[in-house]
Amino acid sequence: MSSLTPSSTSTSTPCPSPSAFRVATARALHQLLDQARVLDDPFALGSLGPASAAALMLDPDAHNDVSNRSLRAGIVARSRFAEDRLLRAIAAGGRQYAIVGAGLDTWALRAAQALPSVDVFELDQPAMQAWKQQRHAENRWATPASLHWVPADLRDTSAADALASAGARLGAPMAVSILGVWVYLDPAVVAREAMALGTLPVGSSLVLDYRLDESCLNPIERTMMQFTAHMMAAGGEPWRSASTPEQMKQLLASAGFDVEEDLGPAELNTRYLAKRRDGLQIAGGGFRYLSAVKVR
Repeated sequence: MSSLTPSSTSTSTPCPSPSAFRVATARALHQLLDQARVLDDPFALGSLGPASAAALMLDPDAHNDVSNRSLRAGIVARSRFAEDRLLRAIAAGGRQYAIVGAGLDTWALRAAQALPSVDVFELDQPAMQAWKQQRHAENRWATPASLHWVPADLRDTSAADALASAGARLGAPMAVSILGVWVYLDPAVVAREAMALGTLPVGSSLVLDYRLDESCLNPIERTMMQFTAHMMAAGGEPWRSASTPEQMKQLLASAGFDVEEDLGPAELNTRYLAKRRDGLQIAGGGFRYLSAVKVR
């Protein structure tokens, strides 16, 4: 894991979110190492800054051990899961996409030509967004007219309030993705966020991932998750929340959402990573990946 953390030499300042950098690095390595791509992302390498991108290109195999392959598989599969759900929402007439905890996500850049009518709202902490905007400028990437920056900290405000202040039309259906976010928030903040999302209109959709409560894990998975949780805490980004599938279903139901799918790694492997010669698979069962729709 330590090989996928930001280096102070990668840009003038290190990425303020190690987890966002780790996710973007995994997406970049997917472009370099995996021939049958789950997710095509031509901007992933550039989003890391020139020094980090060059280092990966020089020796991508240094990051291709079993644990890094599993991490990479999970990241690209969950992104594909979210973007598949988004495309369904757009096909049904949706024209707003909110990425909560956007990190170094590149959807807005990738979709600018094909889907210019879809407004994209990227919500993240101000320091993270400033760092990302520096990479855009450094790479001479034009900011699409459809991209709206939403600097906000969910510990201080709800995503719904932040989106409204950025010009999102909360009276119209919205597709929302919240990946790699709720695990870092206290349970009370997660509950508040769910209730705030309940103000979205019927027809809105939601994709999120959540950490499984340890009671749902077998002994090996429990040990793996405890080890990873310790590493995350040591890196300054401790995990704070977990849930059972039934608890998450009830929380979302109280906000007016019906769960469409709640998938574990095995289901994502079957959907996106089956019959691969390179063996790219998600190992362990500590997280689940859920889509829901606002029905009331």
